[in-house]
Amino acid sequence: MLDRLYPALDWQALQAHWPHSAHSRFVQAAGLRWHVQVMGQGPALLMLHGTGASTHTWHALAPFLMPHHTLICPDLPGHGFTEQASGPGMSLPGMAAGLAALVQTLGLPLHGLVGHSAGAAVAAQMLLQERLPLAHERAVLVGLNPAWLPLPGWAGVLFSPSAKLMALNPLSGWLMAQQGGRDGVLQRLLDSTGSRLSPEAAAHYGVLLRNARHVRGVLAMMAAWNLAPLAKRLPDLPAPVHLHIGQADQTIPPSMAEVALRRIPGSTCVAAAGLGHLAHEENPAEVARHLLHWMARAPAAPTN
Repeated sequence: MLDRLYPALDWQALQAHWPHSAHSRFVQAAGLRWHVQVMGQGPALLMLHGTGASTHTWHALAPFLMPHHTLICPDLPGHGFTEQASGPGMSLPGMAAGLAALVQTLGLPLHGLVGHSAGAAVAAQMLLQERLPLAHERAVLVGLNPAWLPLPGWAGVLFSPSAKLMALNPLSGWLMAQQGGRDGVLQRLLDSTGSRLSPEAAAHYGVLLRNARHVRGVLAMMAAWNLAPLAKRLPDLPAPVHLHIGQADQTIPPSMAEVALRRIPGSTCVAAAGLGHLAHEENPAEVARHLLHWMARAPAAPTN
């Protein structure tokens, strides 16, 4: 019965309208069937979306980067068209290990890692935890409105326990997806990020929000999330680290970027006035300009 309540997103039905679907492939790695888009030319960048999103989040940014870089854009476990991992596979270390296996399977050494929000946490964890195939001795890490620190105050105290309680209820994902289909719910969620998206961009989030399996994957990720160990290890990051922060972000307080900067030696930050949590979708040209600049400054000597 529960399986009928949680149908997977129908790739055949959605493919024609999904951004950059011509570059999509399905890859088996770490016991999961991953949806990943590989596109562009040049040094490879791993692009990791945030909680609740999918590869579609790069729809406007990718064309600016593709002439210069090969982009590896997966759906995180339990998100979009990628299968959900079991147990610890949905935790931060578990996702990092799974993505490292995916990169190994694809056989594309990484020049850099770009992560948005929770995707930036996964990217940082990968560099700290896993032996990745790198094109250079030190890959570049870029965090777009990164979620590297536990949320302050009661939000941080209640985040994981609340998600765990919801994830324990086998009907939570289905019930939330039903709510997601109601008038105004999607727009209120997007407004809460501080970003203003085009109707086309918003529609892709609507497809995800109304799919119970995707929502269940988001809840499982939130329930398994623990940023405290990563926050302690930020000074150990082995890569050049750059942050791009939308100053109108209402999801992650921009002030938290200042804390991260103090913890990561040699890191740099660009503050973008007027842009919210989804800054890379609001103004992809501006974000791409900084990304390409940072990637061009990467160490030139390849590893042996």
